[in-house]
Amino acid sequence: MTALETTTSPSVDLDPGVSSADDAPTTGTPVVGAPVAAVRDLRVSFERGGVPVHAVRGVSFEVQPGEIVGLVGESGSGKSVLGLSLLGLLPGRPRPELSGSAVVCGTDMVSADPETQRRTRRDHLGAIFQDPMTSLNPTMTVGRQVAEACHTDEDPLALLEAVGIPEAKRRLGAFPHELSGGLRQRVMIALAIAGNPELVIADEPTTALDVSVQAQILQLLRQLCDERGMSLLFVTHDLGVAAQLADRIAVFYGGRLTELGATADVLETPAHPYTVGLLRSRLTLLSDTGHPLATLPGEPPDPRQHPAGCPFAPRCSLRVDACDEQLPELLDAVTHPGSAACIRAGETPPEPDDSRVPWPPVSNTLAGYGTLRQPALRLRGVEKHFKVRSGFGRSQRLQALRGVDLEIEPGECVALVGESGSGKSTLLRVIAGLTSADAGTVQVGEGSPPQMVFQDAGSSMTPWMNVDSLVDERLRNQNLSRAERRIRTAEALRTVGLPAEAGTAKAGQLSGGQRQRAAIARAIVHPPALLLCDEPTSALDVSLAATALNLLGRLGRELGMAKLFVTHDLAAARIVGDRIAVMYLGRIVEIGPADEVTSDPQHPYTRALLQAVPVAGAVRVALEGDPASPLDPPSGCAFHPRCPEAVATCRSSEPTLVSIGVGRSVACVHAKPVPDPARTDGLAATDGAVDDTEPTGGL
Repeated sequence: MTALETTTSPSVDLDPGVSSADDAPTTGTPVVGAPVAAVRDLRVSFERGGVPVHAVRGVSFEVQPGEIVGLVGESGSGKSVLGLSLLGLLPGRPRPELSGSAVVCGTDMVSADPETQRRTRRDHLGAIFQDPMTSLNPTMTVGRQVAEACHTDEDPLALLEAVGIPEAKRRLGAFPHELSGGLRQRVMIALAIAGNPELVIADEPTTALDVSVQAQILQLLRQLCDERGMSLLFVTHDLGVAAQLADRIAVFYGGRLTELGATADVLETPAHPYTVGLLRSRLTLLSDTGHPLATLPGEPPDPRQHPAGCPFAPRCSLRVDACDEQLPELLDAVTHPGSAACIRAGETPPEPDDSRVPWPPVSNTLAGYGTLRQPALRLRGVEKHFKVRSGFGRSQRLQALRGVDLEIEPGECVALVGESGSGKSTLLRVIAGLTSADAGTVQVGEGSPPQMVFQDAGSSMTPWMNVDSLVDERLRNQNLSRAERRIRTAEALRTVGLPAEAGTAKAGQLSGGQRQRAAIARAIVHPPALLLCDEPTSALDVSLAATALNLLGRLGRELGMAKLFVTHDLAAARIVGDRIAVMYLGRIVEIGPADEVTSDPQHPYTRALLQAVPVAGAVRVALEGDPASPLDPPSGCAFHPRCPEAVATCRSSEPTLVSIGVGRSVACVHAKPVPDPARTDGLAATDGAVDDTEPTGGL
């Protein structure tokens, strides 16, 4: 790969002798030696409800041949709009107002006519979007869609093989819904590279993927850039993910670039306070669980009414009066390599005060119910099967849960981790009573019934009801007067940090973080004995995710609720959980105290998940292959086809959970069983019980 020679001190001014946005041709072929993308003072605005929305406000940067640039920032910062501008795919209604220039492969995508933009996309550009299911045609086979994108002599089968799709010949005849999320994203990558583009724009392509699949996709993108010499603009909200791939990082905030520099420089010596805040908010395997996570205070600026000065000033602890008066330009930092748009660039903002306050003790009573003596949850041999149509009146048996045993004590939080398709969400639905188990027993402790907080809070909230009505709905059967319900509803909103006026808003009028808070308020307004959280932070920005985890941790401790927290991220699991249960293909394969599981994993699958966690400056090791199909699970250990430690016994004998220490169990032939002195209840090791000491780890 050709790295940008000036990455240690990039300049936002384009060299007029090479190819500036002012003198570059509106149409034509790329100029040899010129940047594949050269953006100069780009501004993009939309009109909504008669009010202009300023999404991109004077951005200048360039992407060199063979270079990977990571575009990082919170939701609403304008990253996707910038990417769509380079692709010439901005929505026609409402018609955007554009100024400046965006010369991509010899064509100014701002001033070019639609036909020229279309030819440029076909001949020179590729795109990978966040959700492949909304981008792929559900009525066409994968082979037809890839063949349609091939306007060169490239073979569709060769493309599928190039992006690492196993059994590529068979997959040519598959429809998108028949593929896993990781395979669908690989098909999207195959479509993006079908025309041998000079530049590919990837908009959050790994956000909704498991850490193991995410690591595979990032490895694949890097490999394709190296082999084909193409450039990549990688849009993400996670600096750690960008660090795994990018040569340079551009930090975006309030429609503007706030920092630009070589990846190592931005990570090791960030010059802008916003970049420092993003790095502090990241969840890592080394995060301190003894106190709340560091977060960025406040909310991103409203694109309808940006502040006159620095857009980050209202949230910045280094703010001075001058920050409110003048919009800072992106200039080379004096004390740091790279560029920053800050009058105090290079100064380190202090740690937030709330991140140094230790967690309060866990309440030994559930609000409204007193001291609970029974476990909040006890599962024994839970199984769940589904019938899946296989055509011509036939059906197959999908084994979603295959004998799950688990016990959660009052006030305890258990984090349930595993890849997509492992059965985590199905288990939550069985516990919540949304679907019934086919075998085994589900015992929920005394107190209010379990409540769920879903991954997409917006889709779980009735769109025509305001927040007050949604929260009040849970109190309708509590024999409370209307006035008492109003008081309890207002108190719940205050508890989760929502202003009173948010109660009159509908879900579509709230930000992503506010919607998640409203969903939590609805769940805890009548505190349940068990709160079920299904990936509630996976789609949130790093700072919003940290805020949500802090909120759930505080509420669990103050209200005495037990929590079962589903996630695919072991870093988040360690932070939120007292214990971690690792699930694979419908079974729990390892369970134990969170710090022990993450520092000394005993199951090969747990080790593989930990190696795939993004760590800035470290190489990720991707877990090869896809999980086995629950329609036809392998004999013996379900993980053995992917396991580097598999032996003959693994193929013939299915291991059960055995105790390997105090509160620790693992299902692996390599495990060395030891007596668990903490067990006095006579229960099998598979129930996941712990000693009676107060949970000390996690949120």
